[in-house]
Amino acid sequence: EVQLVESGGDLVQAGGSLNLSCAASGLSFQDYAITWFRQAPGKELEGVSCLSINDATTYYPDSVKGRFGISRDNPKNTMYLQMNNLKPEDTAVYYCATMVTTICNSENMAIMARVRGPGYWGQGTQVTVLS
Repeated sequence: EVQLVESGGDLVQAGGSLNLSCAASGLSFQDYAITWFRQAPGKELEGVSCLSINDATTYYPDSVKGRFGISRDNPKNTMYLQMNNLKPEDTAVYYCATMVTTICNSENMAIMARVRGPGYWGQGTQVTVLS
């Protein structure tokens, strides 16, 4: 059975940092482009990061560009989202997911957000940023 399990979410002050982790079983992250999404209270699912299979291409929306960084450790079958200079508007549940397509771009991220698919998704981890 495929499982993705996020961890590392916490309550932090504005300006602080967190590093989220996503550990996979039943699949190998090295075979996929990998992504992070978030859903804030009352908001729709939003893509915040994507990393291509061979780490050649990244995607970040303007809302997090320069503050968030996606990475992977293939031997550990784990992916990460480093979040710096956190803002109250970053408060959300954060989800990791695999991408079926091979291109990290805004269009493919929007498709994933709209259908909550088509790849594998974790259960989410809560990030709360205080002002």
